[in-house]
Amino acid sequence: MGRRRKGDAVSGWICLDKPYDLTSTHAVSRVRRAFNAQKAGHAGTLDPLATGILPIALGEATKTVPFLVDADKAYRFTIAWGRTTATHDREGETVAQSEVRPTLAEIEAALPTFVGDISQVPPAYSAIKVAGERAYDLARAGEVFELAARIVTVHSARVAVAPDTDHVTLEIACGKGTYVRAIVRDLALALGACGHVSDLRRTRVGSFDEASAVTLEMLEDLGHKARQSELLLPVETALDDIPELAVTAEDAFRLKQGRAIVLVPRQVEAVKARLKPGSRTVSAMAGGRVVALCEMRAGRLEPSRVFLLESGD
Repeated sequence: MGRRRKGDAVSGWICLDKPYDLTSTHAVSRVRRAFNAQKAGHAGTLDPLATGILPIALGEATKTVPFLVDADKAYRFTIAWGRTTATHDREGETVAQSEVRPTLAEIEAALPTFVGDISQVPPAYSAIKVAGERAYDLARAGEVFELAARIVTVHSARVAVAPDTDHVTLEIACGKGTYVRAIVRDLALALGACGHVSDLRRTRVGSFDEASAVTLEMLEDLGHKARQSELLLPVETALDDIPELAVTAEDAFRLKQGRAIVLVPRQVEAVKARLKPGSRTVSAMAGGRVVALCEMRAGRLEPSRVFLLESGD
């Protein structure tokens, strides 16, 4: 008989507004303790020096984390001109200085270069692995290495506000793997200036945004589990981009047992019309809840992740 997992069987998402100077791992631990949840994880690491949206999965929602990690994101960040740092943020050691202060017109003229599918070299101080080691560990140890450029997608970039000649605040919407610090590094270089990120906030991850965000203080102050559960978002929140298909109770039972189900032609056509190019993933739904994530092959749904959710979860 397996060991019983400690904690409560809580399932759902918390759209956390992560505070400054807190690691994503520590944020997950505090949310997990607040709910006494058996299992927890996060979708998309947020730097300790950044604030904003950090989706945290509890229980069965952890099975949907990979889908949210790949979701589009949005950021609001401020560039401080005049100083380039090793980490490209305000905590790093100064490596270059300049009196150049790009004008608003110059910044706006340069931004279109950073929109679309662009080639970007990740910052040396990043979590990317080099020969099995984290790049930031190698950088801190003084190791010399190169990170390969990769293609990332920036959907939009705009100036939000330019309060003075020393600062400008930008907003971008982008795909996975985009580094704001690299954008600032490359923008400063293109403008012949020195600059670093002085403030960074993530404003959206997929369908998780500031409107649905809660703080750690809100969670911990509520205390009572019934009231905390009001802040939980459904497990399905992370699956907005995946087409849903309602299945019968009998088919739901088969899927939960890990068995495939056969679709009728009209179901196949309905799903195909909503699938993203190159994707086969479908959410099988019963009673308004996700039963399983499935792969559609040859008119069949084959379960890849099964959810053990009660109607009240």
